[in-house]
Order: sequence, then structure tokens, then C-alpha cells
Amino acid sequence: MALPTRLHHNAYVTSDMEATRHFYEDLIGMPLTATWCESDELFGKMRTYCHCFFGLSDGGALAFFQFADPSDQAEFGPKMPSSPFHHIALNVDAKTQDEVLARITAAGYQPPAYYILEHGYCRSLYATDPNGMILELTCDAPNAADGAEQRQKNAHAELKRWLGGDHHSNNTFREEGHTHAN
Repeated sequence: MALPTRLHHNAYVTSDMEATRHFYEDLIGMPLTATWCESDELFGKMRTYCHCFFGLSDGGALAFFQFADPSDQAEFGPKMPSSPFHHIALNVDAKTQDEVLARITAAGYQPPAYYILEHGYCRSLYATDPNGMILELTCDAPNAADGAEQRQKNAHAELKRWLGGDHHSNNTFREEGHTHAN
């Protein structure tokens, strides 16, 4: 079976496109690659909106809609969950992660608007965007690929084990029970 080749885009709704542009382009470093200003008949009504794309190096993007009509805006969002377990994660190298951290702290971001979590197999910088969405910038550990083939081979068995009630950690990249957020 052929897999999708890459993420084309992930789309969200924003109520402040300029604040969203500033966060993704100026602070995170993802360039604004396209702005589509359109009107379409959608869901029984003519909708006028702006659709902006912020690029990734592989050609994928994060995209945001903002509607001209306040009633459309209210109908479609943003309705971001407040849980840190609802987020989008993007891969970066350590230098990029450090540069983004410097830019967001210089822009006045303070914890809990951002935090760092050492997963062992990666180090993650989590930052909350102007819409309340959590963006994770993750940098894989140099040895993260070690054992990947075995992890894939065991993935179904590990899931079955966990769902069956055996909740012990299988993360050999860090100490048992070791978690912290900075």
C-alpha cells in the first residue's frame, strides 16, 4: 500500500490573521508562502475568507482561515482545545529549536506559554500560538532511530499490552518515570 508522500497542509481557523502571521513567520520562522482571498458557496451560504499558508521545508504547510463575516467566524472557530495533548508537532534541528526559543522569549513569552520536555528520544519545545493551539518543535536525539525497526515490529503487541492494563514504560531512552517540563 502506498503511503501519503508528505503533509500538504493542516488547516485551522484564526480570529486574528496578523497575530497568527507574526507568530508563525516572525517567531517560529515559517514563511508566509501563499494568501488566497476567496468567496465560495459552502454549507448553504456564500463565505468570504482569507486562507494563509506558512511553509515547511518539505513543501507542506500550516494553513489558517479567517472569515470576513463575523457570523462565519463564530460558526467555524477557532475552537482550540486547551489540552497540551492536542497539538501539532514539527521536526526541527537543535539550532533551529534554540533560535525559536530565543525569539519567543525575546517577544515576551513566559512559561506556561512555552515549555520544554525531554522525552529521551527527542527534546520538545511547546509554544502556544495566538489562537490557543499548541505547537511542538521537536528535535530528535542523535540515537532516536536506534531500534526503530524493532519498535515497528513490536508496535501492535505493545499497544495490545498497554490496552490490556500493563502500563509499564517501554521508553528505553530515559529513566523509568522520568518526566519534566521546564
